[in-house]
Amino acid sequence: MRAVLRREYGDTSVLRVEEVDDPASEPGRVVIDVAAAGVNMADWHLMSGEPAVMRLSTGLRTPKQVGLGQDVAGVVAEIGQGVTGLAVGDAVFGSARGSWATRASAREALLQPLPPGLSFEQAAAVPMSGYTALQALRAAGDVHGRRVAITGAGGGVGSYAVQLAAARGGHVTAVCSGSKAAFVRDLGADDVIDYTSADPTDPSRRFDVVLDFAGSLPLAQWMRVIPTGGTLILGGGEEGGTFLGPLSRSLRGLFARRIKVITLMASASSEDISELAELLTAGTLRSTHSYTYDFVDAANAVDALRNATHPGKIVLTP
Repeated sequence: MRAVLRREYGDTSVLRVEEVDDPASEPGRVVIDVAAAGVNMADWHLMSGEPAVMRLSTGLRTPKQVGLGQDVAGVVAEIGQGVTGLAVGDAVFGSARGSWATRASAREALLQPLPPGLSFEQAAAVPMSGYTALQALRAAGDVHGRRVAITGAGGGVGSYAVQLAAARGGHVTAVCSGSKAAFVRDLGADDVIDYTSADPTDPSRRFDVVLDFAGSLPLAQWMRVIPTGGTLILGGGEEGGTFLGPLSRSLRGLFARRIKVITLMASASSEDISELAELLTAGTLRSTHSYTYDFVDAANAVDALRNATHPGKIVLTP
C-alpha cells in the first residue's frame, strides 16, 4: 500500500509517500480501505517532534512509529477476530492508526457507520477535532446562558466548539481572523472578534468560559476578562518553547487563583465517536471540511494547516 511517512523528525520536508506492507488483521480491529484522512495539529507535532518532551513516548531521536494520521473514513476491507458489529464493505468513519495511507487499522470501538448524506471527505474531517470540542465543552460544564469565548474558532476544533456551544445555549464569541468571520457566524457564533485588529482580552469584555484553542495569549490577560468562578480551558496553542510547548502555560495554570484553569488532554473514545455520529445524523453538528489535498501534497496540507490558510478542516485523499 501507499502511505505518507516520516522516518525522522523535522518540518514538512521529511514527509515521503512510500510503498509499505498492508496492516495485518488483528483481534478486535478492522482494516479499512481509506477514502479520506483528516489533518490535525497532532500530526504536525508527531511529524516535527515538538514539543521535545513528547519524544519520551514517541522516540527520542527518531519516531518509533513512522506512520501518521488518525482521522479516517473509508470502507471495511478486513475484520479481525472478535469483531461483531462491522462487516466487510461497511462504510465507516472514526479514529485509526496511520490513516495517511491507502489502508489503515482501527479498533472496532472507535468506528461508526458513515452518517447519511456525508461524503467520506466530510466524515474524515470530524473525529479528532470533534471529540476534542466535545471534551472541552464537557470540561466547561453547563454553558446555557453563559458568555463563551472560543479562540481558533475558524479552525478545526474551534469550528466544532462553536457549533456545540451554540447548540447548548451559550452566547458564543468567536475569536478568529476577519476573513473567517462569515464562516463562524454561519456556524452559530453570536459575536466575532478579529484578533488581528482587536484584543479579545480588552478589560471591557467579560466571558464566563473561555475555550482557548489558539494559545497565543498569556494567562494573565485572560484572567482580566474572566470573572471570579469562571473557567479557562487550555486546549492547544503552539507557544511556550520547543521543550514544553503549550504545557508551559498549563504549569502556570496550576497556580491560578479566582478562576478555574483546566488543561484539556483529549483522547479518542468510543462514546465520543458515537456521539459525534449521532450529532451529525441529527444535523446538530455539521462537518467543517473545506479543502482536500492528495497524499502527494501532504506537505502542502500541513503547511496550510499551520498557516491557517483554510477555514475549518483539511483532509487528505489517496
